[in-house]
Parts: sequence; C-alpha cells; structure tokens
Amino acid sequence: MKTNVIRLLCAAGINFTVREYPVDESDLSAQRAAESLGMPEELIFKTLVLRGSSGNNVVCCVPAATELDLKKTARAAGEKNIGLVPVKEILPLTGYVRGGCSPVGMKKQFPVYIDETAVLFDTIAVNAGERGLLVLLDPEELAHFISARFADLT
Repeated sequence: MKTNVIRLLCAAGINFTVREYPVDESDLSAQRAAESLGMPEELIFKTLVLRGSSGNNVVCCVPAATELDLKKTARAAGEKNIGLVPVKEILPLTGYVRGGCSPVGMKKQFPVYIDETAVLFDTIAVNAGERGLLVLLDPEELAHFISARFADLT
C-alpha cells in the first residue's frame, strides 16, 4: 500500500517501517492504534491541526495517551490563543481524513511542532496518511524532513 506519505519518505531516502492495523470507525484514537499493534502509547504520535488567534494553522504531534496543552502550544507557536480546527475543515485543509492525518505531505506545509518526548525514543509512529496505517521512523529524521520543531506541548 503506497500512500503519498510513503512515496515522499521513500523519495527522501528516509528509513521507515509500515505497520497496518484494523480500523474501528467508532474509535479512531491513537490509543486504539497502539492497542491494536501492541505498541506502547508513548511511541504513537497523533497528528492534530490547530488554528491560532492570528488565523494561522499549525500541526502538532503528541503521544497517543496525552492531552495537548493549549497554553503551551500557543506559546510554542507564538499565538495568543489556539484551538483545534473543526473536523469538517481537516480534509480540505490537509488532504487527509480525520484518523488518517499525517504531518508528512499535507496539501500545504504548516508549521509543525512535535512533543519533546519524541527525542527520548529511537523510533516513533505517525500516521501514514490513511486510517489503519502508521509509519515508524526516527523522530529526528522526521523533524528534519518536515522542518518541525520539538516543544513541550503536553
């Protein structure tokens, strides 16, 4: 299965592994993905799309079991306030459906922030651009590839 994310990572010469898991439409959470794959929740990073008070969009990747801290995220992004983009806007904005959103290969490159805990691991998992599909890769390589910054977001 070749998604746009997989094609882009291959073209960039980035080492990664693809993991597939059964999709439960009633539970699209990253926790469910971790459970399905038998992986620790701190290694699975969910991708969230937010909009700041300035109107600018940002993307955040945080561990599955954590809650995004909006104050810390606003500070990291240089915004007064920040909040999640409504679900109906995710597909037109990113090119990805809810539960299949990846920080790699969005329609437009938004600033990306990855929770700083990612650097504690050799490998983290992010969505591969489709529900039920993850890519496992080095967090530093991912950050370099998508020009992301590590920040305290949770």
